[in-house]
Amino acid sequence: MNSIKSFSDHAQCGRLEMHLVGGFSDDRQLSQKLTHQLLSEFDRQEDDIHLVTLCVTELNDREENENHFPIIYGIAVNIKTAEIYRASFQDRGPEEQLRAARTLAGGPMISIYDAETEQLRIGPYSWTPFPHVDFWLQQDDKQILENLSTSPLAEPPHFVEHIRSTLMFLKKYPSPTNTLFPGNKALLYKKNEDGLWEKISSPGS
Repeated sequence: MNSIKSFSDHAQCGRLEMHLVGGFSDDRQLSQKLTHQLLSEFDRQEDDIHLVTLCVTELNDREENENHFPIIYGIAVNIKTAEIYRASFQDRGPEEQLRAARTLAGGPMISIYDAETEQLRIGPYSWTPFPHVDFWLQQDDKQILENLSTSPLAEPPHFVEHIRSTLMFLKKYPSPTNTLFPGNKALLYKKNEDGLWEKISSPGS
């Protein structure tokens, strides 16, 4: 909220709008709990927030052979027109393995995009060695799905391969601070003229 409002301090008109999309009717009811937490948190904000789109839990659910799946797995926003549409992403941005490793190692959700500088700022991160990483790398797909996913039946086809790749990364870099972040500095990326992310030097490096 603070980040969004900082860019509209001098706006004379307009309103804060929210689009909430995701989750489904999962067996553990994790989506329902998360949706409730999000709506409760926004309700506590002092600003007036207009809920424009709500496509969550049972509103984003389809059933197949008595199993539940999300209808929409991902969305994109055209920031020039404000159009929102369904999307899937082959390219998940710079340092995907590094970011995934941080999440699998228990890191909380964060935003890595700095709208003021129009840069991605990744790290520096630290984590403790992933417990029993060799054991997990020896497990079959079924075991990885059942134990390392919150929704085993609804994961996309690349999920297990992605987890294995992330586990290999965690094994290779059990302590990333010095090896992946020289001088304990963040990795910075900025889009070039072709719209592709390009690594840039950190200030003072």
